[in-house]
Amino acid sequence: MAMTESIFGKKIKKYLKTANTKFIRILWCDNANIIRAKSVHVEMLPYYFEHGVGIAAGQQGIPVMYDSVIPKSGLGPVGEVNLVPDWSTLTALPYCPKHARVMGNMMLEGQAWGLCPRQFLMRMIREAENQGLEIQAAFENEFYLLRVDADTILPVDSTVFASTQAMDISWEAIDDISEALIAQDIPVEQYYPESGPGQHEISVRYTDALTAADRQIAFRETVRAVARRHNLKASFLPKIFPKAAGSGCHIHLSLWRNGKNLLPDPQGIHGLSTVAREFIAGILHHLPALVALTAPSVNSYLRIRPHSWSGAFCCWGLDNREAAIRVPYAVNFGNPAHFEIKTADATANPYLALGAVIAAGLDGVQKSLQLGAPVAVDPGYLSANERATRQIDLLPTNLGEAIARLKQDEVLLQALNPQLATAFLAVREAEWEAMKDWELHEQVKVLLERY
Repeated sequence: MAMTESIFGKKIKKYLKTANTKFIRILWCDNANIIRAKSVHVEMLPYYFEHGVGIAAGQQGIPVMYDSVIPKSGLGPVGEVNLVPDWSTLTALPYCPKHARVMGNMMLEGQAWGLCPRQFLMRMIREAENQGLEIQAAFENEFYLLRVDADTILPVDSTVFASTQAMDISWEAIDDISEALIAQDIPVEQYYPESGPGQHEISVRYTDALTAADRQIAFRETVRAVARRHNLKASFLPKIFPKAAGSGCHIHLSLWRNGKNLLPDPQGIHGLSTVAREFIAGILHHLPALVALTAPSVNSYLRIRPHSWSGAFCCWGLDNREAAIRVPYAVNFGNPAHFEIKTADATANPYLALGAVIAAGLDGVQKSLQLGAPVAVDPGYLSANERATRQIDLLPTNLGEAIARLKQDEVLLQALNPQLATAFLAVREAEWEAMKDWELHEQVKVLLERY
């Protein structure tokens, strides 16, 4: 059906006309977490409204270093899929007048394509719903504002955590970023400078899992685009400077049913309900493999180190920022409302990362996994014997180790499906093999622009 023949299509057309839109970008996010798009001119939209645009199937087999398909991905030059707009996500871009964005779903012969990351998350959301769980989530990003001149990369300031001086220095860029997010119906909750020089954090309101992942795409796009308008470069790369703080992208989660948050239970152990404890236990059980999806770049593991508040050990804790999973406790007077996964960063495709987290948590619920005791100290200061006794293991220390653990995790591999798992592993393995011996400055030279 042509766009002009449906009521819904007429509403879309009116929205685009009101926004004076000339191009509509149809976005996808690949296995290397590069945000890509094809644009359709508004005058030609009736021809693309229902079936979208064609893209090469091989796009899901491309690593971060170059635009060339990895043969081991199972993909190549043959094959095309349709990138079909999800028109419920249509948004005019405040930072790029006359352009709009819509998220795309990859379809093959009218059916969901098995390698589509966004539809993988949709599938995991349905799995949760089948178990009576609604997933609410938010991505909490840290990023650097930089001045880049030739080969020189300098942060915009030299301040420390929550410095009001840093706020004064970057207020114009931060205000414009916040206004651009709000204009896209992304509610901004808090802002403060982070501990790295020129590092900032803007947190947005939680929402349903799919919208949260869509917002993560929009967040990265918005921050980088607005920064450019201020002659700055924004980067979410986990580790840019060897002696400065790394940037994470913590994943916040809560479990709901019929409008009720299922996490808190005043009668439960540590104020957590049974289903919450089982869900968290599932994530911890799979975390050594899961980090291949939540922290999937070579650079990620330069951030995930002991004593760096990045969750280097496989454990959980109440208000413990050295634990991989932190349950905010005191702020809610002992009634936890959500939990956060700290071993995640913005090199992760948000659809794959959040979908895999849900798969791991659901496995914990299905198997009634028991959550161990919370860790109330920095586990890095415990002796090896103490950690062994308390079953606190160090998480993978590089991408190669994480990939090896993911290859052994049948639950996560089955959740992804063989096609998607093969392509993802091939892409990230290619990146590991190419960059595993690179020095930090070599990684930054290639990855700063990508993330």
